[in-house]
Amino acid sequence: MPFIDYDLPTLQQYKPARVEPADFDAFWKRTLAEARQHPLNATFTPADFGMKAVETYDVTFSGYGGQPIKGWLLLPAQRTGKLPCVVEFIGYGGGRGFPTVYLKWACAGYAHLIMDTRGQGSRWQHGDTPDPEPEGANPQHPGFMTRGVLNPNTYYYRRVFTDGVRAVEAAASHPDVDTNRIVVTGGSQGGGITIAVAALSDQVPVAAAMPDVPFLCHYRRATQLIATDPYGEITMFCRTHRDKVEQVFTTLSYFDGVNLGTRAKVPALFSVGLMDDICPPSTVYAAYNYYAGQKQIAIWEYNNHEGGGIYQFGEQQKFLKQLWG
Repeated sequence: MPFIDYDLPTLQQYKPARVEPADFDAFWKRTLAEARQHPLNATFTPADFGMKAVETYDVTFSGYGGQPIKGWLLLPAQRTGKLPCVVEFIGYGGGRGFPTVYLKWACAGYAHLIMDTRGQGSRWQHGDTPDPEPEGANPQHPGFMTRGVLNPNTYYYRRVFTDGVRAVEAAASHPDVDTNRIVVTGGSQGGGITIAVAALSDQVPVAAAMPDVPFLCHYRRATQLIATDPYGEITMFCRTHRDKVEQVFTTLSYFDGVNLGTRAKVPALFSVGLMDDICPPSTVYAAYNYYAGQKQIAIWEYNNHEGGGIYQFGEQQKFLKQLWG
Protein backbone atom coordinates (compact mmCIF):
# COMPACT_ATOMS: atom_id res chain seq x y z
CA MET A 1 0.00 0.00 0.00
CA PRO A 2 1.56 3.35 -1.05
CA PHE A 3 1.20 6.58 0.90
CA ILE A 4 -2.32 7.92 0.32
CA ASP A 5 -2.35 11.07 2.45
CA TYR A 6 -0.36 14.20 3.24
CA ASP A 7 3.36 14.01 3.91
CA LEU A 8 4.48 13.79 7.52
CA PRO A 9 5.37 17.50 8.04
CA THR A 10 1.90 18.46 6.79
CA LEU A 11 0.22 15.84 8.98
CA GLN A 12 2.06 17.12 12.04
CA GLN A 13 0.55 20.59 11.51
CA TYR A 14 -2.88 19.46 10.29
CA LYS A 15 -5.73 21.09 12.22
CA PRO A 16 -8.84 21.29 10.04
CA ALA A 17 -11.71 23.56 10.95
CA ARG A 18 -13.89 21.92 13.58
CA VAL A 19 -17.67 21.71 13.24
CA GLU A 20 -19.22 21.39 16.68
CA PRO A 21 -22.90 21.65 17.68
CA ALA A 22 -23.75 24.36 20.19
CA ASP A 23 -25.32 21.83 22.54
CA PHE A 24 -22.41 19.35 22.36
CA ASP A 25 -21.58 19.43 26.09
CA ALA A 26 -25.22 19.55 27.15
CA PHE A 27 -25.96 16.53 24.97
CA TRP A 28 -23.29 14.42 26.63
CA LYS A 29 -24.10 15.66 30.13
CA ARG A 30 -27.72 14.66 29.63
CA THR A 31 -26.77 11.32 28.08
CA LEU A 32 -24.55 10.30 31.00
CA ALA A 33 -27.04 11.58 33.60
CA GLU A 34 -29.75 9.41 32.03
CA ALA A 35 -27.48 6.37 32.07
CA ARG A 36 -26.64 6.90 35.73
CA GLN A 37 -30.29 6.82 36.68
CA HIS A 38 -29.80 3.06 36.45
CA PRO A 39 -27.69 1.28 39.09
CA LEU A 40 -24.30 0.15 37.76
CA ASN A 41 -24.87 -3.40 39.06
CA ALA A 42 -21.33 -4.48 38.22
CA THR A 43 -20.78 -8.20 38.84
CA PHE A 44 -17.57 -10.22 38.55
CA THR A 45 -18.19 -13.97 38.36
CA PRO A 46 -15.15 -16.31 38.41
CA ALA A 47 -14.68 -18.13 35.10
CA ASP A 48 -12.42 -21.14 34.61
CA PHE A 49 -10.44 -21.12 31.36
CA GLY A 50 -7.64 -23.32 32.65
CA MET A 51 -5.20 -20.50 33.35
CA LYS A 52 -3.15 -20.68 36.55
CA ALA A 53 -1.20 -17.42 36.31
CA VAL A 54 -4.26 -15.29 35.51
CA GLU A 55 -7.62 -15.10 37.28
CA THR A 56 -10.59 -14.57 34.97
CA TYR A 57 -13.96 -13.02 35.77
CA ASP A 58 -17.07 -12.82 33.63
CA VAL A 59 -18.20 -9.19 33.92
CA THR A 60 -21.66 -7.69 33.58
CA PHE A 61 -22.57 -4.05 34.21
CA SER A 62 -25.34 -1.65 33.24
CA GLY A 63 -24.51 0.57 30.29
CA TYR A 64 -26.65 2.91 28.22
CA GLY A 65 -30.32 2.68 29.20
CA GLY A 66 -29.45 0.32 32.03
CA GLN A 67 -28.89 -2.41 29.44
CA PRO A 68 -26.50 -5.24 30.49
CA ILE A 69 -23.03 -5.07 28.94
CA LYS A 70 -20.65 -8.02 29.08
CA GLY A 71 -16.89 -8.05 29.50
CA TRP A 72 -13.93 -9.85 31.01
CA LEU A 73 -11.73 -8.92 33.94
CA LEU A 74 -8.28 -10.50 34.11
CA LEU A 75 -6.09 -10.25 37.19
CA PRO A 76 -2.60 -11.62 37.86
CA ALA A 77 -3.05 -14.59 40.20
CA GLN A 78 -0.13 -13.41 42.34
CA ARG A 79 -0.69 -9.82 43.41
CA THR A 80 -0.43 -7.57 46.42
CA GLY A 81 -2.39 -4.40 46.98
CA LYS A 82 -4.50 -2.53 44.47
CA LEU A 83 -3.50 -2.73 40.81
CA PRO A 84 -3.41 -0.22 37.99
CA CYS A 85 -6.12 -1.16 35.49
CA VAL A 86 -6.25 -1.11 31.70
CA VAL A 87 -9.79 -0.82 30.31
CA GLU A 88 -9.79 -1.96 26.68
CA PHE A 89 -12.27 -1.37 23.86
CA ILE A 90 -12.50 -3.65 20.83
CA GLY A 91 -12.06 -3.02 17.10
CA TYR A 92 -14.96 -2.84 14.65
CA GLY A 93 -16.96 -6.01 14.18
CA GLY A 94 -15.39 -7.88 17.08
CA GLY A 95 -16.82 -8.92 20.42
CA ARG A 96 -15.14 -9.88 23.66
CA GLY A 97 -14.29 -13.40 22.42
CA PHE A 98 -12.46 -15.59 24.94
CA PRO A 99 -10.26 -14.19 27.72
CA THR A 100 -7.34 -16.37 26.61
CA VAL A 101 -6.56 -13.85 23.84
CA TYR A 102 -6.03 -11.00 26.33
CA LEU A 103 -3.16 -12.20 28.53
CA LYS A 104 -0.44 -9.60 28.08
CA TRP A 105 -1.64 -6.88 30.46
CA ALA A 106 -2.38 -9.26 33.34
CA CYS A 107 1.00 -10.90 32.76
CA ALA A 108 2.57 -7.43 33.01
CA GLY A 109 0.96 -6.94 36.44
CA TYR A 110 -2.16 -4.98 35.55
CA ALA A 111 -5.85 -5.54 36.09
CA HIS A 112 -7.41 -5.71 32.63
CA LEU A 113 -11.08 -5.12 31.85
CA ILE A 114 -12.24 -5.79 28.28
CA MET A 115 -15.62 -4.33 27.31
CA ASP A 116 -17.83 -6.22 24.86
CA THR A 117 -19.19 -3.94 22.11
CA ARG A 118 -22.96 -4.03 21.95
CA GLY A 119 -24.41 -5.57 18.80
CA GLN A 120 -21.03 -6.52 17.38
CA GLY A 121 -19.05 -9.72 17.61
CA SER A 122 -20.01 -11.69 14.52
CA ARG A 123 -17.28 -10.65 12.08
CA TRP A 124 -13.93 -11.76 13.51
CA GLN A 125 -14.45 -12.48 17.23
CA HIS A 126 -17.69 -13.40 18.94
CA GLY A 127 -19.61 -11.10 21.24
CA ASP A 128 -22.27 -11.59 23.89
CA THR A 129 -24.03 -8.20 24.17
CA PRO A 130 -27.08 -7.34 22.04
CA ASP A 131 -27.99 -3.80 20.98
CA PRO A 132 -31.70 -3.09 21.42
CA GLU A 133 -32.32 -0.39 18.84
CA PRO A 134 -34.12 2.74 20.05
CA GLU A 135 -37.58 3.59 18.82
CA GLY A 136 -37.49 5.81 15.76
CA ALA A 137 -34.11 4.68 14.38
CA ASN A 138 -33.68 5.20 10.64
CA PRO A 139 -33.06 2.59 7.92
CA GLN A 140 -29.36 1.85 7.71
CA HIS A 141 -26.61 0.56 5.49
CA PRO A 142 -25.46 -2.89 6.72
CA GLY A 143 -23.02 -2.44 9.58
CA PHE A 144 -23.13 -0.03 12.52
CA MET A 145 -21.92 3.29 11.15
CA THR A 146 -25.36 4.51 10.00
CA ARG A 147 -27.52 2.89 12.68
CA GLY A 148 -29.69 5.77 13.91
CA VAL A 149 -27.44 8.31 12.17
CA LEU A 150 -30.15 10.83 11.33
CA ASN A 151 -30.51 11.86 14.97
CA PRO A 152 -27.78 12.06 17.64
CA ASN A 153 -30.26 10.73 20.21
CA THR A 154 -30.67 7.47 18.30
CA TYR A 155 -27.15 7.12 16.90
CA TYR A 156 -25.43 3.85 17.71
CA TYR A 157 -22.25 5.35 19.16
CA ARG A 158 -24.21 7.35 21.71
CA ARG A 159 -24.90 4.00 23.33
CA VAL A 160 -21.38 2.62 22.83
CA PHE A 161 -19.56 5.67 24.21
CA THR A 162 -21.86 5.65 27.23
CA ASP A 163 -21.13 1.95 27.74
CA GLY A 164 -17.43 2.84 27.68
CA VAL A 165 -17.77 5.42 30.45
CA ARG A 166 -19.73 2.92 32.51
CA ALA A 167 -17.03 0.29 31.89
CA VAL A 168 -14.53 2.57 33.61
CA GLU A 169 -16.94 2.94 36.52
CA ALA A 170 -17.34 -0.85 36.64
CA ALA A 171 -13.57 -1.32 36.75
CA ALA A 172 -13.30 1.21 39.55
CA SER A 173 -15.87 -0.70 41.58
CA HIS A 174 -13.64 -3.79 41.85
CA PRO A 175 -11.78 -3.97 45.17
CA ASP A 176 -8.44 -4.90 43.54
CA VAL A 177 -8.37 -1.86 41.22
CA ASP A 178 -6.56 1.36 42.06
CA THR A 179 -9.10 3.99 41.02
CA ASN A 180 -6.35 6.59 40.55
CA ARG A 181 -4.57 4.47 37.92
CA ILE A 182 -7.20 3.49 35.36
CA VAL A 183 -6.08 3.72 31.73
CA VAL A 184 -8.24 3.36 28.62
CA THR A 185 -7.01 1.87 25.36
CA GLY A 186 -8.07 0.20 22.14
CA GLY A 187 -7.27 -0.04 18.47
CA SER A 188 -9.26 1.35 15.55
CA GLN A 189 -12.88 1.53 16.78
CA GLY A 190 -11.45 0.85 20.23
CA GLY A 191 -9.17 3.86 19.75
CA GLY A 192 -12.10 6.10 18.91
CA ILE A 193 -13.98 4.87 21.98
CA THR A 194 -10.82 5.50 24.02
CA ILE A 195 -10.74 9.19 23.03
CA ALA A 196 -14.44 9.56 23.81
CA VAL A 197 -14.17 7.90 27.22
CA ALA A 198 -11.09 9.95 28.13
CA ALA A 199 -13.14 13.06 27.36
CA LEU A 200 -16.40 12.02 29.00
CA SER A 201 -15.40 10.11 32.14
CA ASP A 202 -16.12 12.56 34.94
CA GLN A 203 -17.21 10.58 37.99
CA VAL A 204 -14.21 8.26 37.64
CA PRO A 205 -11.63 10.24 35.63
CA VAL A 206 -9.13 8.10 33.77
CA ALA A 207 -5.40 8.61 34.34
CA ALA A 208 -4.29 8.22 30.72
CA ALA A 209 -5.46 7.23 27.24
CA MET A 210 -3.75 5.05 24.62
CA PRO A 211 -5.72 5.21 21.34
CA ASP A 212 -4.14 3.11 18.59
CA VAL A 213 -4.80 4.01 14.92
CA PRO A 214 -8.10 5.53 16.09
CA PHE A 215 -11.29 5.25 14.06
CA LEU A 216 -14.33 7.57 14.48
CA CYS A 217 -12.33 10.74 13.83
CA HIS A 218 -12.72 13.44 11.15
CA TYR A 219 -15.50 11.47 9.42
CA ARG A 220 -16.00 13.73 6.43
CA ARG A 221 -12.34 13.75 5.46
CA ALA A 222 -12.29 9.95 5.70
CA THR A 223 -15.31 9.49 3.44
CA GLN A 224 -13.84 11.85 0.85
CA LEU A 225 -10.41 10.22 0.84
CA ILE A 226 -10.98 6.45 0.94
CA ALA A 227 -13.55 3.91 -0.23
CA THR A 228 -12.85 1.23 2.37
CA ASP A 229 -15.24 0.20 5.11
CA PRO A 230 -16.27 1.01 7.78
CA TYR A 231 -16.18 4.67 6.68
CA GLY A 232 -17.49 3.40 3.33
CA GLU A 233 -20.77 2.56 5.03
CA ILE A 234 -21.35 6.29 5.55
CA THR A 235 -20.43 6.99 1.93
CA MET A 236 -22.96 4.43 0.67
CA PHE A 237 -25.69 5.78 2.94
CA CYS A 238 -25.09 9.33 1.70
CA ARG A 239 -24.96 8.12 -1.90
CA THR A 240 -28.43 6.64 -1.44
CA HIS A 241 -29.92 9.30 0.84
CA ARG A 242 -28.76 12.28 -1.22
CA ASP A 243 -30.96 14.73 0.68
CA LYS A 244 -29.65 13.67 4.11
CA VAL A 245 -25.91 14.32 3.76
CA GLU A 246 -25.71 17.38 6.01
CA GLN A 247 -28.03 15.78 8.53
CA VAL A 248 -25.69 12.76 8.68
CA PHE A 249 -22.58 14.83 9.32
CA THR A 250 -24.34 17.01 11.89
CA THR A 251 -25.10 13.86 13.87
CA LEU A 252 -21.56 12.55 13.45
CA SER A 253 -20.10 15.79 14.83
CA TYR A 254 -21.36 14.80 18.29
CA PHE A 255 -19.25 11.63 18.08
CA ASP A 256 -16.12 12.89 16.36
CA GLY A 257 -12.81 12.22 18.10
CA VAL A 258 -11.63 15.63 16.89
CA ASN A 259 -14.31 17.36 18.98
CA LEU A 260 -14.15 14.94 21.89
CA GLY A 261 -10.37 15.18 22.00
CA THR A 262 -10.58 18.88 22.80
CA ARG A 263 -12.17 17.82 26.10
CA ALA A 264 -9.67 15.05 26.93
CA LYS A 265 -6.94 16.42 29.19
CA VAL A 266 -5.17 13.30 30.49
CA PRO A 267 -1.80 12.19 29.07
CA ALA A 268 -2.15 10.20 25.86
CA LEU A 269 -0.12 7.92 23.62
CA PHE A 270 -1.52 7.69 20.08
CA SER A 271 -0.31 5.63 17.16
CA VAL A 272 -0.65 6.02 13.40
CA GLY A 273 0.17 3.95 10.33
CA LEU A 274 1.25 6.23 7.49
CA MET A 275 -0.02 3.72 4.89
CA ASP A 276 -3.39 3.23 6.62
CA ASP A 277 -6.27 3.12 4.14
CA ILE A 278 -8.87 2.26 6.81
CA CYS A 279 -8.23 5.20 9.17
CA PRO A 280 -6.19 7.60 7.03
CA PRO A 281 -3.30 9.37 8.77
CA SER A 282 -4.87 12.82 8.42
CA THR A 283 -7.94 11.67 10.36
CA VAL A 284 -5.71 10.38 13.16
CA TYR A 285 -3.59 13.52 13.20
CA ALA A 286 -6.68 15.75 13.23
CA ALA A 287 -7.73 14.11 16.52
CA TYR A 288 -4.17 14.04 17.84
CA ASN A 289 -3.42 17.68 17.05
CA TYR A 290 -6.62 18.85 18.74
CA TYR A 291 -6.20 16.54 21.74
CA ALA A 292 -6.05 18.79 24.82
CA GLY A 293 -3.80 16.79 27.14
CA GLN A 294 -0.07 16.07 27.07
CA LYS A 295 0.47 13.70 24.18
CA GLN A 296 2.87 11.72 22.07
CA ILE A 297 2.38 9.60 18.98
CA ALA A 298 4.12 6.48 17.72
CA ILE A 299 4.56 6.68 13.93
CA TRP A 300 4.66 3.45 11.92
CA GLU A 301 5.85 4.63 8.54
CA TYR A 302 5.38 1.50 6.44
CA ASN A 303 2.33 0.06 8.17
CA ASN A 304 -1.31 -0.02 7.24
CA HIS A 305 -4.15 -0.30 9.76
CA GLU A 306 -2.28 -2.87 11.85
CA GLY A 307 -0.11 0.00 13.06
CA GLY A 308 2.64 -1.06 15.42
CA GLY A 309 1.11 -4.36 16.49
CA ILE A 310 3.11 -5.90 19.31
CA TYR A 311 5.69 -3.13 18.95
CA GLN A 312 3.01 -0.70 20.11
CA PHE A 313 2.49 -2.76 23.25
CA GLY A 314 6.13 -2.11 24.06
CA GLU A 315 5.59 1.61 23.52
CA GLN A 316 2.57 1.50 25.81
CA GLN A 317 4.55 -0.20 28.57
CA LYS A 318 7.23 2.50 28.35
CA PHE A 319 4.55 5.21 28.36
CA LEU A 320 2.94 3.88 31.55
CA LYS A 321 6.32 3.44 33.22
CA GLN A 322 7.07 7.09 32.49
CA LEU A 323 3.65 8.00 33.88
CA TRP A 324 3.86 6.04 37.12
CA GLY A 325 7.48 4.98 37.49
